[in-house]
Amino acid sequence: MSQIGMSATLQASQAELFRHVLNDPLLGSSIWINIGLAGLSLLFFAYLGRSVDDPRGRLIVVSVMMVSAVSVASYTGLASGLTISILEMPDGHPMAGTTTNLATGGTVDGTVSLWGRYLTWAFSTPFILLALGLIAGSSMTKIFTAIVFDIGIMITGLAAALTTSSYLMRWFWYAISCTFFLVVVYILLFEWPEDARAAGTADIFNTLKLLTVVLWFGYTIWWALGNEGLAVVQSVGVTSWGYSLFDIVAKYFFSFLVIRYVVNNVETISSGASYGATTESTPADD
Repeated sequence: MSQIGMSATLQASQAELFRHVLNDPLLGSSIWINIGLAGLSLLFFAYLGRSVDDPRGRLIVVSVMMVSAVSVASYTGLASGLTISILEMPDGHPMAGTTTNLATGGTVDGTVSLWGRYLTWAFSTPFILLALGLIAGSSMTKIFTAIVFDIGIMITGLAAALTTSSYLMRWFWYAISCTFFLVVVYILLFEWPEDARAAGTADIFNTLKLLTVVLWFGYTIWWALGNEGLAVVQSVGVTSWGYSLFDIVAKYFFSFLVIRYVVNNVETISSGASYGATTESTPADD
């Protein structure tokens, strides 16, 4: 990060950012409501999946439960001010030269960056893909490939959000992130559907696949429109609520669909002739 970016980050203390979130109704609600939803969904999913004793089915259930668990921790990081910074945007950015009025009083140079969200996605979305890959009955090679590129999406997205040295470099990082994203989309749309048909899980997989692809494209477009991208939407609170709404559907609703299917279709989940099945089987060809 540039020297300018570092100095901008230090203009507001963690305590000030904590109080800013706490006293900004729009921004604060987008974070605290998600902490509550993530916590409640985690308890609900544990109850819903309590009867699953098949090892593969349990792995899928635990995978999606971890999405909520990660969300509780990461959203708490945002609420506490730990993973929030004030960044001065580079020349050429629509919000270059702007200031932020802290909810507790005072003005600082720059705009609020909720960079902790990228940590949320880096640790939670791999569990989404793990669950999808297991439901599809895919090979470990394909699952590993999807997860590695997924982590790449989030790390380069974080770089795009934190780069203050050059407006062009922010978009260059964004382009790299989108390239990694397209690799994951290809696996979801063209590789895993074939595996799911062979495993007998095509119906639920297609539903989850479309839900995931559409919403993940939504995240990508929202970044471009939000205060970190083109700043068509300059409000940090509105931008944050957009991401939170995506999270509610892409994480908690997705997880509910997965666990409900596993609970009602344990035999299908555990009997596919694919890697990870609990019956006598051989790994699927890569």
